[in-house]
Amino acid sequence: MSTAEAAQDVAPQGAHADELVTVVIPARNEERAIRDCVASIQAQTHRNLQIIVVDGDSEDGTAGVVKEIVDADPRVELVVNPQRVIPVSLNMAVQAARARWLVRVDAHATVPPDYVARALSHLVTGRWGGVGGRKDGVGRTAAGRAVAAAMASRFGVGGSTYHHGTTQRTVEHIPFGAYPLDVIRQLGGWDERLRVNQDFEFDYRVREAGHELLFDPQLRIDWESRQSVPALFSQYRRYGHGKVRVARLHPASLRVRHLAAPALVATAATAAVVAVRRPGRAAAMMAPYVVALGLASARTARTLDREAKPWVAPAFLAMHVGWGLGFWKGVAEAAQERLRGPGRMH
Repeated sequence: MSTAEAAQDVAPQGAHADELVTVVIPARNEERAIRDCVASIQAQTHRNLQIIVVDGDSEDGTAGVVKEIVDADPRVELVVNPQRVIPVSLNMAVQAARARWLVRVDAHATVPPDYVARALSHLVTGRWGGVGGRKDGVGRTAAGRAVAAAMASRFGVGGSTYHHGTTQRTVEHIPFGAYPLDVIRQLGGWDERLRVNQDFEFDYRVREAGHELLFDPQLRIDWESRQSVPALFSQYRRYGHGKVRVARLHPASLRVRHLAAPALVATAATAAVVAVRRPGRAAAMMAPYVVALGLASARTARTLDREAKPWVAPAFLAMHVGWGLGFWKGVAEAAQERLRGPGRMH
């Protein structure tokens, strides 16, 4: 049976139609976004929900907003995580979950009304260790719209299917996935040592345990992307740094495509040195990327408004250079730890 054939049904049948599903939303300082996020869950066609918002000790009014929602809807629960770490929040939700199925939704996201029903329809078949959908960026500013477009481009994110995929297929990683609770508990939950890339690392262990992950593009996630290029750069620098930590835990998880951005940064650094005496050779070294950047930026900008178009190339650069610099920082830190001798990764 093909992946598409295995994922045809989009509504749970029989006893599963009214089955309890736990939805978890980790949040910190999300006063502006959390109400819309929770509202999109409350509006699900699948009504039997336990909605757990885990507040990471917010310094704004996030907890207050959630308490108002809790008072109005008994399906919603508030849990406070004083450690402010997302994997800890997820594991706290797992401990509090009463259902057999867990659906994670990001606090920066909203989902369509059939999202939970569709995820559940895949999970109850017993074939999938996790199910996830397409993460479509939402921009509120001109730069934010360019960032969203860049994150939907293969040039920007490479093989991250969940940013641009259009067909159902098995994948290595899913965004904000839905999982059977017994799979999560058997694997010990999320690794609380990881501040970023914890979802990729968890999905790697899901697959290593013999389960498959399904990408279904109709599980659409409207996710608010970063709204400025500096914020995007910082985000991708954290991603690159986190990738090294995951690679240290699971060396086999590192793929050739993960080295593209570090290679770009290394080439640029080399070109900068070469340019002192041979500027022509330095320019030739960078020419392939510059040409590709120009072509990809022009293609991506076609669908954008005039204010957003100039931000596309800077967005691509922020993603690639940020990720690459973060990766090399992680490598340097790993080398320093190795020189200091054996010890626990922290």
